[in-house]
Amino acid sequence: MTLLLPEARALSYTAEAADKLLTVRFVSKKGATMTNIRTTELHQAPADPELVVVPAAVFLSISGTGAPAAPVWHRKKLFASDIARELAKAGLAPEGTPAQHMYYWYADDAPETNIADFYSVNPLTDLGYRALAQIDPKTTLDDIAAARERAASASDEGDEIEIFTIPEQTVVQVMHTGPFSTELATLARMGAEADAHGVKRSGPHQEIHLDPFTITSAQDTLRTIIRDPVA
Repeated sequence: MTLLLPEARALSYTAEAADKLLTVRFVSKKGATMTNIRTTELHQAPADPELVVVPAAVFLSISGTGAPAAPVWHRKKLFASDIARELAKAGLAPEGTPAQHMYYWYADDAPETNIADFYSVNPLTDLGYRALAQIDPKTTLDDIAAARERAASASDEGDEIEIFTIPEQTVVQVMHTGPFSTELATLARMGAEADAHGVKRSGPHQEIHLDPFTITSAQDTLRTIIRDPVA
């Protein structure tokens, strides 16, 4: 199975959905219009699903394939965080513990999924993903290479690192607190919110881990923003 490069996929969604996003803002079943879809912060979400606009952001990106929470998945997200910490020392990434952004998609020939059934239709081993860490838009690949060398990360196994931009998006999102095993119920709530507004998932699924964790961490209090672009 061939996976599309996420850059191409993201650009395709942006180009094809532009007019639809305007339509969403005017004809939402809950009455949302261009003037009342709120713009939120990148790392904010409430406990109840909401329809909002999320600003564009730039990230360093490490690509992978396979199921979430596999050992290689953990390694890649830790590696991205290690580099982001070094970039922060140079003023090229947010200070503090990096939020761990994960960006997921299936191949174009895979059965279609929406929000509620994203993880339940196709084998999780068929997922493509990016492990992302936010960086300053002026960061260059040379800056990242230097930070990589300084980090000397134990998670560095020679992965290619790219700069990747997620554009401003209209999304359905929610703050999920607790184990990942209960995410299906949270996705069902998000799907119901999207249905109420008459929209569907229009791009890669996103999960933003606000609390650092490893393969052995307890998950009871972990905070994860679950986010899907919609049109």
